[in-house]
Amino acid sequence: MTRIQIVLAGVLLLPMVAGPMACAGQGKSGVKQGWRVATEAELEAVMPARAPVVNERIETETRSATGIIDGKGRVIGAIVLITAGYAANGKYSHYLLAQSGLRIGTDIVLKPGAYVIGWTREQDGLLVHVYEAATGLERGSITAKLMEGKVPVVPVKIWPPNEKSVIQIGRFAMPYTLLDDK
Repeated sequence: MTRIQIVLAGVLLLPMVAGPMACAGQGKSGVKQGWRVATEAELEAVMPARAPVVNERIETETRSATGIIDGKGRVIGAIVLITAGYAANGKYSHYLLAQSGLRIGTDIVLKPGAYVIGWTREQDGLLVHVYEAATGLERGSITAKLMEGKVPVVPVKIWPPNEKSVIQIGRFAMPYTLLDDK
């Protein structure tokens, strides 16, 4: 099978597999528990090998892909951008795909779409900026705080809402809330 056939088969089979796994109950903060960690194949089907960022198509680091998926097949995923040599170097570090509405912290509200994230180290944590991928327009910023306890250092990780409801960069995390976009 070709890669396209494998991806297409995964997309077509996803509703049959994911549907029974989705929980109807409520989790923390009233968030539906139907969100779970996305598989490597599910992320590969939606995350770009070259992310469209403003006027560039920036290569991504496939093995860093992370995300969550709901019973409807909507993904919220992130992946590291390989920015060396691009105008984005130093400004953007991660590509974020939101197929559902998302609030990061209390002030950054994201509609379904593509975004890029950049950060700088500060005394209190990481100052994280979120931009629209297509335009480079900044949507807001938040300070990601050091996670408590013993956590692995990761390039990026989106925790499912029934576990932690955070987006982790390195050892730092910023809270998110899923928005009900009917």
